[in-house]
Amino acid sequence: MSDILVHTEAGVMTLTFNRLDKKNSITSAMYGQLADAVASAEADASVRALLIQGDATIFSAGNDIGDFLNAPPSTQDSPVFRFMRGMAGFPKPVVAAVCGPAVGIGTTLLFHCDLVYAGDNAAFSMPFVNLGLCPEFASSLLVPQMFGYHRAAEAVLLGEPFMAEAALEVGLVNRVVPPTECNAIAQAQARKLAAKPLTALIESKRLMKGAQQAAVLQRIDEEAQSFGRMLREPAAREAFTAFMEKRRPDFSKH
Repeated sequence: MSDILVHTEAGVMTLTFNRLDKKNSITSAMYGQLADAVASAEADASVRALLIQGDATIFSAGNDIGDFLNAPPSTQDSPVFRFMRGMAGFPKPVVAAVCGPAVGIGTTLLFHCDLVYAGDNAAFSMPFVNLGLCPEFASSLLVPQMFGYHRAAEAVLLGEPFMAEAALEVGLVNRVVPPTECNAIAQAQARKLAAKPLTALIESKRLMKGAQQAAVLQRIDEEAQSFGRMLREPAAREAFTAFMEKRRPDFSKH
């Protein structure tokens, strides 16, 4: 069975992370599947809303570290960047259902969604600094805008998890619900959107988000350049080596 399930019904394309044995960590191949699905959803007139979900116990642990180290994204055409650009420019409504851990891109992709529903077990984290890296997916732009600078600095510089109620307080999620109901509630909301006039949805989203579209895409590219450079530097090598060796990293010389 595929690691990304794609199902379309009642005008809603649902993308489900389906790699529970690996905590829904995302490989390059999965990013390719996601990017292709997002492009298909944009082109298909019968798809009127997009829903991204995981399991009641976990949304996504972020990048699959082994896959990421073996084949880091090397060009702007890499699957992860195709997915990022597709999501950042997606014109139709995007809904997310998030339960359990949402690590790294599991959190940053939510800033490109229009409605986010969280299980009360959701735990969001952006631990890029702890890996010797910088934010991605335009999160260095979007997190301070939504959270305010000091809360953004706490989330990004410390990289510690914050829970569903904190995410609700800063506006990252619309509602906190029981985990076993989260996907169904998000699906119901997506179907409400799909029943509305698509032209009105697209134009309303464009008017709300269009002013900073170019800035978001530019920041994605800028972060990608820094991320790629930092990935080759000693701090990241120490962080990933420590992760694989299951020990605490030593950044005293970095």
